[in-house]
Amino acid sequence: MLESDRTAMPERGDEDAAIRVAANRLEQAASSGTPCRPVRDLLGDDDISIAYRVQDLITKARIASGARVVGRKIGLTSPAVQKQLGVDQPDFGTLFADMDCPEGEPVPMDRLLQPRIEAEVAFVLGADLAEGDLDLPQVRDAVEYAVAALEIVDSRVADWDIAITDTIADNASSGLFVLGSRRVGLDAFEPADVTMTLTENGAVVSEGVGRACLGDPLLALSWLARTIRDLGEPLRAGELVLSGALGPMVTVKPGTVIEADISALGKVSAKFPERGTS
Repeated sequence: MLESDRTAMPERGDEDAAIRVAANRLEQAASSGTPCRPVRDLLGDDDISIAYRVQDLITKARIASGARVVGRKIGLTSPAVQKQLGVDQPDFGTLFADMDCPEGEPVPMDRLLQPRIEAEVAFVLGADLAEGDLDLPQVRDAVEYAVAALEIVDSRVADWDIAITDTIADNASSGLFVLGSRRVGLDAFEPADVTMTLTENGAVVSEGVGRACLGDPLLALSWLARTIRDLGEPLRAGELVLSGALGPMVTVKPGTVIEADISALGKVSAKFPERGTS
């Protein structure tokens, strides 16, 4: 576990200390189940590079404790979600194996603090994205198949009071995810053309389209491939990528069933039990 946030605040200009304190604050919130204050008091409102260093520190701590990386998530791709959270650019986070919730099983509410949910196109890669231009044709060729996905986003920051540095440091506000069972190759559909309907106990609560995700979920994948390749951690064959929201995210209520219907990819659902039950 990272050391306590009860240490003294770092001196102005001590970037390494600020990164450690920010990571400690977020890790404590995750382990205690109590949301923390934002970390932008340590990182500033718009220094993306330092925020990713916090994320990397937390990720490495998780890996050291035995967590296994299975892919990446792209966040803040939908204008509707950007407006909801008051940010204006995409970000990314790391997906771990223990974040995968099998469809049909109750979502473990005890692992969540302030969950929200959004429907996405998820890609599984059949080839590395480490060389070349990483443009639209190249990333299309690298995709083995796509599935419908529900991303259960969460924030360790109290009341979702986040700037871009808060959410990046907090692993792009990641939580859990649920994947649908229908696997569809890109020869059978265009991700930009999908339509999405999200329901809560049968009532429509969010709608969207593929083009709401940076114009095309494949463009989001291209952005991610270039961004993390430049950071020295390219996408690899077999990895999962959650490409970003197709419409507004919805606050999760215990005791509900959320279902997304994404044309061409079919349906995927998640059952949220009352807290303290299974």
